[in-house]
Amino acid sequence: MQFRSAAKWAKNIVIASAALLAAGWLAFVPSAKEPPYTFVTAWGEKGGAPGQFNDPTGIAVTADEVFVADSRNGRIQVFDRDGHFKRQFGTPGKKPGQLDRPMNLTIHQGELYVAEYFNDRIQVFSLDGQSRRLIGKSGSGPGEFNAPGGVAVARDGDIVVADFYNQRIQQLTANGGFVRQWGTTGKIGIRGGEFNYPTDVAFGPNGTLYTADGYNDRIQSFGPDGSSLGKWGGPFAMNIFGPFNGWFATVTGVTVDQQGNVFAADFYNHRIQKFSAEGRFLTSFGGKGSGPGQFEHAIAVAAASDGTIFAVDFANNRIEKWTPAKP
Repeated sequence: MQFRSAAKWAKNIVIASAALLAAGWLAFVPSAKEPPYTFVTAWGEKGGAPGQFNDPTGIAVTADEVFVADSRNGRIQVFDRDGHFKRQFGTPGKKPGQLDRPMNLTIHQGELYVAEYFNDRIQVFSLDGQSRRLIGKSGSGPGEFNAPGGVAVARDGDIVVADFYNQRIQQLTANGGFVRQWGTTGKIGIRGGEFNYPTDVAFGPNGTLYTADGYNDRIQSFGPDGSSLGKWGGPFAMNIFGPFNGWFATVTGVTVDQQGNVFAADFYNHRIQKFSAEGRFLTSFGGKGSGPGQFEHAIAVAAASDGTIFAVDFANNRIEKWTPAKP
């Protein structure tokens, strides 16, 4: 009788433990709410000729054109939405009109904003490739940068920059005047409002700022007044990485579509993840490889007004085009 009671007790412990594990799994690994996107096409290969890439790192789209930061070639290449080459601008260097490791891109009111990782500045171009102005310089003071990785522009023209090695997000006026920052300069942190090598930034349609907190493996969001709204990515969004739904293994790019959905480039998981504006996991697409619809390190993502998604396939030196799955 005692043996049977002990066995029953052990069985109950196993059942309870399994239930707790299942509850934890459901809490921290959400199921998809939408089907994955459908792969359409890809273009590019390694090289320096028009239409070829050497470590592409950033992307932005208009109604009919796709702009790509061709990083090690020190240029921006422009394509139609089916991948046909149209033009290019920029050459390697430090002068106006030249580029040194261009990273994530954004387009605002007919201008292209380029985060220059090695030149420690934001360079603004017309869409036909004319350099219009430079913002920032090397340093750790207000309005200075140490390897900026991404840039976004608010409705009022203020710019927000992911200041990678300075471990902060800076908000500046259109002409570079300091407004505020999130994070402590030069200090890594995992709590809300702190950063671990931030890589990109994007604004939602309601003015919410989304930040790709790269090595913390999470997204953080902030209100127009600078207040923290939330964070997500793995358990408690505190630098725990993994391959599961809603988790990251270094997030390197973020963009927001017109409906407010957030798309993140999940670099070492070789995929793009989609979330609601509040951070609820919706779906993901991609996977490691060099075949159609696969990535070898997805590094950047852009959303067109019709819902089409363009993603930068870093190590495969190509761009991929995806559309929402039909109901």
